[in-house]
Amino acid sequence: MLLLLLIFAGLGWLWWHQKHPKRISRHQPVAIAKTPAPEILSQPIVKLPPPIQPVLAVPPPVVATTNPPPALPVVVSEKSVETARPVHDVLEAQIALARQAISSGSIDGAIGSQTRAALAAFQRSQNISITGRLDTNTRPLLTLDAPVFTTYAVTTNDLARLQPLGKTWLEKSQQSALDYETLLELVAEKAHAHPLLIRKLNPALDWTNVPAGTVLKIPDVSYPDPDGKATRVVIHLSEKFLEAFDTDTNLLAHFPCSIAAKVEKRPVGELHVIVIAPHPNYTVNPELFPESQELQAIGHKIILPPGPNNPVGVAWIGLDKPGYGMHGTPVPEQVGRTESHGCFRLANWDAEYLLKLAWVGLPVEVVP
Repeated sequence: MLLLLLIFAGLGWLWWHQKHPKRISRHQPVAIAKTPAPEILSQPIVKLPPPIQPVLAVPPPVVATTNPPPALPVVVSEKSVETARPVHDVLEAQIALARQAISSGSIDGAIGSQTRAALAAFQRSQNISITGRLDTNTRPLLTLDAPVFTTYAVTTNDLARLQPLGKTWLEKSQQSALDYETLLELVAEKAHAHPLLIRKLNPALDWTNVPAGTVLKIPDVSYPDPDGKATRVVIHLSEKFLEAFDTDTNLLAHFPCSIAAKVEKRPVGELHVIVIAPHPNYTVNPELFPESQELQAIGHKIILPPGPNNPVGVAWIGLDKPGYGMHGTPVPEQVGRTESHGCFRLANWDAEYLLKLAWVGLPVEVVP
């Protein structure tokens, strides 16, 4: 009987453990079964490219600085601006000086007393050594920023104004105007140049027959527009030049001039402008020309009409000494090389420019 009870108890214990397996404690190590290694494939391994990093739309941070960033360079077309350069020779120097209203007389490309005086005036204005030469100190400062030459097309008006000039005082007084005789004379004055230079620049031209529309090569010269009037003019008798200055003693103009042949007719001291007359006529007084047999025979004053070939040219600036003034001339290439009857003679283009600077009452100092 006891044996049967033990057998039933054992069978009950087996049945219970099959229905309720043993719990594993979390503190008890767990045995993990090893899985077999994967089978190596026979195909080649393909390497994938690294992942593409996204491009951030956020700009980089701005770093503060006490100095502003440098400005970007401005790109300018070479055709729109010509860089200033030093002059190469005497001709270029004469043109560069003239563009500053410093005249060396009729531009001819030759070094002479008037060109040396013009260079000295420029050197004085630049506060450099005054040598009157195109030296190493002067050349870098005397520059050109535009072409040396330009072209001029002859017009019908140019040809229409040409007329022969009377040979006598009486014939001149009977003309409608004392205008240019030749086209060469007209073009040379427009270019502030010597007629020989204009011929040299246009060697193939027949000056006796130049039709309208003919294009000529000439120096490119024009005086600057003045900012105001001069405060004084100084005429140097011994060196034969005239200079105008502003209130700050800056040089406004330097021009060669002719002076009286006779020393007693050269006034020294301060004079003043009393009249300004562009394109004046001219009254010929026989008393002032005792050497003229023709005028002595006429015996009275005669009036000559205006024009560039008028004895006083295209401008008259009268002074408070009777009979004296600053004026133009029919032969500009002779200014400073011949004497006058007492007045101060300038090239026509210089006399015209002086008109713009002058005013009634302007002091004019004449120094020996």
